[in-house]
Formats: sequence, C-alpha cells, structure tokens
Amino acid sequence: MISSLFYTFFYNPIYNALVALVAVIPGSDVGIAIITLTIIIRLILLPFSLSAARTQRAMKLLEPKIKELKEKHKGDKEKEALETLALYREARVNPFSSILTVFVQIPVLLALYFVFRYEPFTTINTARLYMGTPAPQLVSLQFLGVIAVMGKSIVLAVLAGVTQFLQAHLAMSGTMKPAAGAAGMQGDFQKVMALQLKFVFPFIIAAISYTTSGAIALYFITTNLAGALQEWYVRKTIVNQSDAVVELREEQAS
Repeated sequence: MISSLFYTFFYNPIYNALVALVAVIPGSDVGIAIITLTIIIRLILLPFSLSAARTQRAMKLLEPKIKELKEKHKGDKEKEALETLALYREARVNPFSSILTVFVQIPVLLALYFVFRYEPFTTINTARLYMGTPAPQLVSLQFLGVIAVMGKSIVLAVLAGVTQFLQAHLAMSGTMKPAAGAAGMQGDFQKVMALQLKFVFPFIIAAISYTTSGAIALYFITTNLAGALQEWYVRKTIVNQSDAVVELREEQAS
C-alpha cells in the first residue's frame, strides 16, 4: 500500500519529469537533465525549507528565556512545559513546523534519489511513462560529452564530498550552529553531531557517490550547492531580519 502510493505520487511523476527533460534538452544529456530536475525540485521545496529555517532561528533566539524557565521551575516539568508553550505562543513560533517541513520533503527527495539510482536510462521504462510524456529518440549518457553518468566517476565523487563539506560548514556557522552555553551531555552531543556532519558525512557522501554512479554524484553535488546557497540566503536575510527585530524590541523595552 505504502509502496504503491510512493510510486504513484512521487517516483513516477519525477521519472516522467526527468524523461521529458532529457527529451527537450539539446543533446539529450542525462547529466544536465538530472541537474535541472534537482534544481526544480529544490525550488518547489524552498518555501518549506525557508519556513524551517525561520523556525529554527526563532527557537535559537528564545533559548535564553527557555533556559530561565527551566531554572525557575526546576523540578516542576508540568509548569515548565506550560510556560514554555506560552512563550512560543507569545513569540508566534510553532516548534513542530520544522518537523512537518522535513516530513514533506523526505518522500520527494527519496524519490529523486531512487530514480537516479535505479533507472539506468540505457533504455526508457515506457511502462512508467504518462500519456503525453515525450520520449527521447536518443539518450546521451556522457555528461557534457566527458563523464559517464551511469558509470563511476572519482571526479564527481570528490566534488560531491567537497560540496557536502561546504554546505555543512555554512550550516554549522549559521542556523545549525550548536547552542552557546550548552553544558553536559547535551553540549557534548551537539559538538559530536557537528563534527560528524562537517567532517565525516562528506566522506560518506563521496563514498556513496563513487560506489553507485555519476548520476547520484550529480544529484548530491546539485543538492549540496542548493543547500549551501540556501544557508547563505538565510544568514544574509532571515537571520539579519530576526536580529534587527530583537534589537528593536530591546530598545523599546529599555
């Protein structure tokens, strides 16, 4: 049941979009089609991603007040929870909205990955095509005429790892920066997760990219660069706007 819904609403539409892109792109370059489709999907998901970033930033700005509530109601979890929820309502923050946006994105991104992983494009799977989806007459599996999309590429694999490091670096210095003043197990956990995301995960992405195909590597490279640009945008606009609002409120209060 779940598998059928996944293929009906996510996998098949993305596969058809990719086939259509290959058919209309000059040279029928599968690599360019993969990059184009990944960018289109990221743009569609952008409002959800920015909403999660705004929520994450707002939660970070509220951390000092939440810490005060924990100290004030130490030992009284019920009172602490009620006042924390009241603080969220006052600040118009929904702490669960970022979780919702992640759940919205997961099936789309998984479908995108699986299409690139399991559709070889040496032959078009016409059984999955919708009526009206143009099928390419010829398919170029050489990205820009140089790199085999369906074969292994050390160059693309390294680029996938490097771009993952770039995205993680921006995230660690931006909206995902570990909370200042975090102590004990929470602080240690945040530091370990930050180090793994920044230094270990890029090697994992590079290894996956090399052991699968150039198509997967192109997917990772594109989505990593898109994520890095999103982090830069959040830092330059949303974060600055949030900080300006907080400073204005502090000035008005004083």
